[in-house]
Amino acid sequence: MGLKKSIAVLGVSVVAGSSLFVLPVNSEQASAKSQTINFWYGGDGDKDIKPIIKAFTKKTGIKVTIQSIPWSQYNDKLLTAAASKSGPDVLVVGTTEMPNMVSSKTVMNISKYVNQDKSISPSNFFEGSVNTTKYSGKYYAVPWYVETRVLYYRKDLLKKVGYNQAPKTWSQLYQASLKLSKRGTGMYGFNVDASEPTFGFMFARQNGATLIKNGKAQFNKKSMVGAINYLHKFVKNGAAPKQDLKLTIGQSFGGDGKVPMFISGPWMMSSVETDSGLKDSQWGVAQLPSGKKGNTSNTGGGDIAVFNYTKKKAAAVKLMKYLSTKKSQLTYYKNSSSMPTLKSAWTDKSLSDSKIQVFRKQLNSSEPMPLIKQWDEIGQNYLQAWQTIALKDSNVQKTMNSFTTQTNKLISK
Repeated sequence: MGLKKSIAVLGVSVVAGSSLFVLPVNSEQASAKSQTINFWYGGDGDKDIKPIIKAFTKKTGIKVTIQSIPWSQYNDKLLTAAASKSGPDVLVVGTTEMPNMVSSKTVMNISKYVNQDKSISPSNFFEGSVNTTKYSGKYYAVPWYVETRVLYYRKDLLKKVGYNQAPKTWSQLYQASLKLSKRGTGMYGFNVDASEPTFGFMFARQNGATLIKNGKAQFNKKSMVGAINYLHKFVKNGAAPKQDLKLTIGQSFGGDGKVPMFISGPWMMSSVETDSGLKDSQWGVAQLPSGKKGNTSNTGGGDIAVFNYTKKKAAAVKLMKYLSTKKSQLTYYKNSSSMPTLKSAWTDKSLSDSKIQVFRKQLNSSEPMPLIKQWDEIGQNYLQAWQTIALKDSNVQKTMNSFTTQTNKLISK
């Protein structure tokens, strides 16, 4: 500890007036042991996080109160906490909400810890996850769990139309989908997800699109318009349903496979296994088919951050680091199926399943959506734009022109 910090510690001891003795050099860490800190968690913390927190308290002596908050209310509560400068000490932040949390000063700049401690070095984590924690060259969180999207497909049904493996290119995906849709009325080949805000943007990147450039939306440029035209071709020619069919996974993917290919995240694995009625040999997952510029998927997940106004910084940072260890991330994966962001964790046997490893490979080609605070609203506006294209067959270029104008007005507010 440097001289300035020693003086600061002495100052604290005098003001407190509780002791005639100067606190030891490592007083900050020592005092942390007797503290109780608050951890805000989106979702149900009882099953997923409590065992990890219990182990942390046993190791450090720091008690932790967990406050589980439904995701639907979570971000509003965080922003309210930031406004009042009173809230948690440590918190989970959804990756898409990080821009809002940084701009509202809800989360603390942790760059000095990231730069000094090799255990939370950015090189330990997937690049796409690290990108969700870094703003203007500063770090505001540590990646905690990650998800990406892959192609789910029916092996048995694809084989019947001449494919012994999942489609690897856009052309193969379309041709296979078209053949599968010829099986009869109400049969399709692929789901162009009309309720997923990132769907069209993901394909646009595969076609070479830069979504936002110099603060301006690029949605009406050739590469994104081309991607939307490609997706429009599926619904126009009956290879994909025009809208959500509101079917269970057993009704859509199981049985005769009305929709035998779709794109989704790791959370669908257990649904397919338990609810589709399919044998393991009947279905698989594969990396996304490649467009003109690759097969980039979407990175999502959650980060661990320290509340900007915490008065228990040392204990809070200690918990943040503990949750970022390989052991903690693997325990969290086993409790919640949320995948680790630490690359080294992926050598553990609990992640050795061949289907899980497909997600590992896809993470090498996966990026978060643009990290701007307006992005959630932009995603919802995209869904409305796509709806007019899919249901009303509106002109793609004109629709994307309007969507671009709408987005630039939103960004400039």
